[in-house]
This record gives sequence, structure tokens and C-alpha cells, in this order.
Amino acid sequence: MLLNNFLFLFIIGAVIGSFLNVCIYRLPKNLDIISKRSFCPRCKKKIKWFDNIPLISILILKFKCRFCKKSISIQYFLVELVSAVYLCLTLLFISNLIDLILLSLIFYIFIVIFVIDLKHYIIPDSLNFSLILLGIIKNFFPETSLNLNQDMFQTLIGGAIGYFLIWIIIFLYKKIKKIEAMGLGDAKLLAGFGFLFGLKSVFIILFVASIIGLVYSVPKLIVGKSSLNTAIPFGPFLIISAIVYYLYLSSL
Repeated sequence: MLLNNFLFLFIIGAVIGSFLNVCIYRLPKNLDIISKRSFCPRCKKKIKWFDNIPLISILILKFKCRFCKKSISIQYFLVELVSAVYLCLTLLFISNLIDLILLSLIFYIFIVIFVIDLKHYIIPDSLNFSLILLGIIKNFFPETSLNLNQDMFQTLIGGAIGYFLIWIIIFLYKKIKKIEAMGLGDAKLLAGFGFLFGLKSVFIILFVASIIGLVYSVPKLIVGKSSLNTAIPFGPFLIISAIVYYLYLSSL
């Protein structure tokens, strides 16, 4: 019975991952994510249903489009796999239905933001505002683990301070260096974390994300693969930090 449940959740998670890939490709281009059928990004040919089975079709096609034979990014497979594995893990670690719904929505939004920012150096407002909305909604469900002993006032303050922290970094860096250190998408993302996890979280998440960013950037600087002016997406670091905060640091 447990194995059947795992298999069912794995399939559902993979299907969700397939939709996340649609969002990852289309949101930065302002394309419709619902009504338009999937198509090859290279040749624009519509993908047949049997070539659109999550995880399986891409392996059968050997990561190449059936029509133009151009390579298909491994991102598509990884996003579907991570989405499927996550949903299976919820069966082991999440028993509260509200937690299951809220945490799953948040995690899947995290995936989309992570990949989009990594590829395009932008975070669509629709994703950040979705996190902010979920941060407000969770206050109406005191039984969820997301509340972390905070009320609506702490939620609002956390969001406001989260935005201000990044905004002031952008403002000061631009004044001193005459270039932008980060984008307002990062500010809205940290605001979203403030809404979700409260005031204390934004300071810890920003600090941990900065450490992760340094660990990522310093070796590249040393070997000459980047410079101090090289742009790097900060959103993925913030997301990793937010997950670490929720799992391990929220009790500090």
C-alpha cells in the first residue's frame, strides 16, 4: 500500500514538474502558461502527447527534439525528477493537510524562481507576489508549521523589512560603485520570505545567502573566471538559504 502511494505521488509530482518547466520557459517571455500546447523552443513544432510524458519521453528521445534533433536541456528532466521526489517525501514528513498544500505550493514556486533567475537573471513579479500572498494566507491557519509563532503584524513587518534590506543595499551600492548590486526582484523575494517566515528570518536568510554567494563567487574570482563586476543571480542563494532557515534555523 505504501509503495502504491509513493508511485502515485511520484507520477503526480512528475506531472507538476512538467508544468513547472512550462512556467520556467514561458513566464520570462510573457507567454500564456495554460492554454497553449507545449512546443519545441528551437523549431516551434508542437510536441505530441507521447513525446510529452514526464521523465520517460525525454529519455526515449535521448534528450533531443523528435523534429529538429536539437538537444533538450537536462533542466527539464531534473525539474520533473525533483518535483516527483519532493512529493514522495511529503508522505514521510508531512501529515498536516494545510502544511502539505502550503509547503508544496511554496516549494514549487521556489523551483521556478530558482531556474528562471539562474537562466535569465530576473524574478517575475507574479512569482514573488504569489509567495507574499501565501505568507498572508498562512496566518489564517494557526496549525501550520509556517506560522513560527508569528501573527499578522509580524508577517507584515517581516515583509516590509525584507524589501527594505535589499533596497538599501541596491541604493548604497549604486551610490558608491555607480552600478546595481542586485535587482528589485531580489528585494521582493526577500519580502516574500518575510511574509512567510517573519521578521527574524529576513536577517538570517540574507546573511546565509551572502555566505553561500561568497562560497560560490570567490573560487571563480581566484581562478579568473569572473570579476567583481560579473553579474550573478542572487535569487538561487536566497532560496537555498530560505529552505535551510525553515528546516534548521527557525528555532534560533
